[in-house]
Order: sequence, then C-alpha cells, then structure tokens
Amino acid sequence: MKKISVIIPVYNVEHYICKSLESVVHQTYPNLEIICIDDGSTDRSGEICDEYAQRDSRVKVVHQVNRGCSSAINAGLDIMTGDYVGFVDPDDWVELQFYEEMVKMLEDHDVDFVCSGRFIATGEQSSQVENKVDFVPGIINRQEILRYTFMRDSYRAFGAYYWNKLFRVNLFNPTNGIDRIRFWEEVSGGDVLMFFDYVMKANTAYYYDTPYYHYYQREDSLDHAKDLSQRSDIIRVYTRIIEKLENSVVESDLIKWVKRFYAYHASLLAELAVELQDQDKLKQMQIEMNRYLADYMDTNREFPERLERMNRLLTAHI
Repeated sequence: MKKISVIIPVYNVEHYICKSLESVVHQTYPNLEIICIDDGSTDRSGEICDEYAQRDSRVKVVHQVNRGCSSAINAGLDIMTGDYVGFVDPDDWVELQFYEEMVKMLEDHDVDFVCSGRFIATGEQSSQVENKVDFVPGIINRQEILRYTFMRDSYRAFGAYYWNKLFRVNLFNPTNGIDRIRFWEEVSGGDVLMFFDYVMKANTAYYYDTPYYHYYQREDSLDHAKDLSQRSDIIRVYTRIIEKLENSVVESDLIKWVKRFYAYHASLLAELAVELQDQDKLKQMQIEMNRYLADYMDTNREFPERLERMNRLLTAHI
C-alpha cells in the first residue's frame, strides 16, 4: 500500500484544528503520514497538534517561527516521505473516504494527479460547488487541465486549489534535485502559481466532481482582508503565470482567460482602494485593469453586470 503524505499548515486555528485533524486521522485509507507544520502559533494550535502526535504515530509536528503559510507548506514538502501528497488547510475538513477514493482513481488511471469536487462551508452548513458545464468524469490532458483551472465560470468545482487534489510526489521532488516545485514564499496566493507549475510538468489528471473536501469560508481569511499591500501579491502571481504561458506551447485562446483573472483581481483591489479612500492605489489598479481589459470584456460577454461594474471602476475617483 502506497503512502500518502498529508501536509497541514497550522497557524492560530485552535478553534478549528481538531475538526480538521479528526477528519484526517480517521481516513479509511490508513497508510498516511500527517505532517503538521506549526507556523509560530500564539494560541494552543501547536499544543493540540502535539497531543494528536502523542496518540497517533502517523502524526508528525514541526514547530517553526512564523514565516507564513507558503513557508509552512514548503517545510512539509521538504520532509515528506510519501509516494503521494495531499494538502488540508487547518480550518477545513475532508470526508472520511477522501484519500481512499483519490488513491484508487490515481492508480487505476495512472495519472499525475486526481481532482475531486468540493463543498463550501459556512458555519455548520456545507453546500456542493456545482460546475456550470456538464462534465463526464475522466482523464484530461494538460490543455484541458488549464482550461478547467482558468475557465472558472464553467468549472467552478475544479479551480487552482491544491487541497481538493492528490498529487504524485515525483513532480515535486524530481530525481535531478533541481526542478523542484515549491510555493513562492514572498507572496500571498502562491498556491495558484504552485499548482500552475505542477500542471506544466504533468501530462494527465483524472477529474470527477464528487465532493469530498469541505472548504470553510472564514470572514477573517485573506480573501476578506483589507490589507491592500498583501492582497496585491496576486497581481504578481498572475504576471508570472502569464509570462510562463507566453513562453510555452498552449492553445492560443487559453492565455486570455488568465489575463481575464489578472484584470478581475485588479478590479477587486480597485474596489478595496475606493473603500479605503486610497487614490494612488486606485489609479494604479485602473492601469492594471486596462492592461488586459479587452480580454476581460471578451470573456465576460454573457455577463453585462460584470462589464458595467468594470466600466464603473475604471472611471471611479476619490
């Protein structure tokens, strides 16, 4: 039986971590290595992880000074010993058969990674995320993976997320020791770039939309944070992805969907700049929105309310 390394980055989640760990330690697939990286928590999160490690020898805990989620995940990638690797955020949880089903599909279809559907949880309620386009589960190639990742309106359950997937370790740690895949630690949102880098090395994946992963939407998450500097990192991430795509062989119409996301994230930052009354940031984001405005407009033709919103932000002033 192949081993799965499950990496859990932990920081100040004492009210959530037990539910998350319970869902992992009780998986129906037993051969797990559960790596908890305590990223300098100031609450009881690290202690709770230690308590689980005392009760279950599969749980390994590393305590480090606070360096951010990406650093914590990289620390887990550096010490993992599994054949496959999965990731669980410490405030999320998974169905108990999650890894058993994922391994079965990965091995049955001999692919580089497997992606499942997902739930979004708020409070005690979980709702399945539905794809807009009917999808028959099956093997998909790199071009299709990229399409499902960035054509988000059609394939909402797929996404550039690392947590609803199970990966082969060999692409993270190739035998040459040079082309390792790691998170970009200097930015927030490095998970999008990490997944993109993995996809560009992968040949095939298996996708099915049965949901097993519960993503807990917290009000205090980065998506809801009002730190303009931190949230601006996503622009740097998409800049790098666009540069890499323009230097690779992909379908010509695919890049416009990535540029659409660039413009969209710039518009979110413009909205936040208006809320925070930051005129300089608003002007900067209006320039970034204009950079790929044609691609945004072209890929949102069926959403007139989005086009109206974009035009409103482009002419906004404080």
